[in-house]
Amino acid sequence: MQKKIASALISVFYKDGLENIVSELHQLGVTIYSTGGTQKFIEDLKVPCVPVESLTSYPSILGGRVKTLHPSVFGGILGKRDDAQHVAEMKQYNIPEIDLVIVDLYPFEETVASVTGTGFQAGDEEKEKLIIEKIDIGGPSMIRAAAKNHKDVVVVAAKKDYHLLEHLLKEQNGSTTQEQRRMFAIKAFDVCTGYDMAISNYFNQTSFVSPFTKERSVLRYGENPHQQGVFYGNLEELFSKLHGKELSYNNLVDVDAAIQLINEYTVTTFAIIKHTNVCGVAQRDAVKESWDAALAGDPESAFGGVLVCNGTIDKATALAINEIFFEVLIAPAYDGDALDILKTKKNRILLQLNNAAGMLATQAKHVLNGILTQQNDIGNYAEWKEVGGMETTAAQKEDLAFANIICKHLKSNSIALVKNKQLVGKGCGQTSRIDSLRQAIEKAKQFNFDLNGAALASDAFFPFDDCVKIAHAAGITSFIQPGGSIRDKDSIAYCQQHHLAMVITGMRHFKH
Repeated sequence: MQKKIASALISVFYKDGLENIVSELHQLGVTIYSTGGTQKFIEDLKVPCVPVESLTSYPSILGGRVKTLHPSVFGGILGKRDDAQHVAEMKQYNIPEIDLVIVDLYPFEETVASVTGTGFQAGDEEKEKLIIEKIDIGGPSMIRAAAKNHKDVVVVAAKKDYHLLEHLLKEQNGSTTQEQRRMFAIKAFDVCTGYDMAISNYFNQTSFVSPFTKERSVLRYGENPHQQGVFYGNLEELFSKLHGKELSYNNLVDVDAAIQLINEYTVTTFAIIKHTNVCGVAQRDAVKESWDAALAGDPESAFGGVLVCNGTIDKATALAINEIFFEVLIAPAYDGDALDILKTKKNRILLQLNNAAGMLATQAKHVLNGILTQQNDIGNYAEWKEVGGMETTAAQKEDLAFANIICKHLKSNSIALVKNKQLVGKGCGQTSRIDSLRQAIEKAKQFNFDLNGAALASDAFFPFDDCVKIAHAAGITSFIQPGGSIRDKDSIAYCQQHHLAMVITGMRHFKH
């Protein structure tokens, strides 16, 4: 049901971007109520404005802490237009209907950031006073009231939505639908939730940032079409979408895994991600060579994957990539002719990574009736302890370090086989480490890789020497693993007896 806006209450901290809305409301003949600085802003635009004090019969008091908390304001927002008793009481107490509420919140988080950035310590009364005064009371109350009564009231709670309101005012001549009012209400409740979380975090002195404090984007669906999906966050902080369809839930999960992996490397590297696991990765002197080697690692699994590179995509690389089907390509830069080639498929998603450092330093996961959080696994090895029957060569060192990083980004139990800085076989997500190893060896054989002289990384210790024996039989000559088993000596002894290199890192990399 469409409802026409006849009156509006505007009281905002951020006034930039408000001019066009005020002008449009004035042209539509809407009565505007306002307070303090916002009232002056509107009147300076030569638009008539009714002060809220004329409704409440009270001035702004207690240093501005109380100005809108009054039945004449909240009655106008909360009154049900189709409820005879509400309508009668509003008429009895001379309460006008308020159809549109444009209210934002005091900049609490910005104030905390500026104050804590000047050496703030708990107990500093003057600085804490500045923060306390930015805890908004009337703003959240009006926003929640309007959102609750969205059947009759439009609520805009953030300046980023001004453009959407302006569009609706122009296109629909000041009317809104029930669906549109509900959409604004959802946005408003999200704003209040984030604001309350920021205040709670400050007083609890916690560094965890709830994902629900971020911007909200409804996805086409979740992991499967029958599941709803929502993303909380601002993707534009990390990358620009240059081409293609909207990112899906599964795309975002894989993109996250891809960026976390590519952040590990500083030299030219290309990787292919499938269902969050690495299925191909290689380092070479040029981007095209890195792509060729990464794809060769498992060309079957690459189909429909997410591709990521830390170098510029040139024409030669684009031509090679264009020969396969993939969902997403991520790179820090693209040559113009490369983009022309890659854009020939309309649904293909092309992302330009602008700020990999903008990834959160913590991870969160819903389990049971709560949330688990942890720091990202930024480690590689705590130490490099040579315990085998030979010292690692320079080439082995490079392959072992390369393989160890890959293991971090594979689901446990994980095994990565590397040769010449190319993933040639991997096993992951198995309930047995031996099964993961067998899977990795079979993968390597499937694509005709010679494992003689290859390096093996394991995300956790070898509980027995069986994995080392199986790997050695396949031609593998160097190993990297965290150690920590009560039977470490069995694997170490086997390597010493057969002149195999083994490095213990002291750092496990489970990924569930």
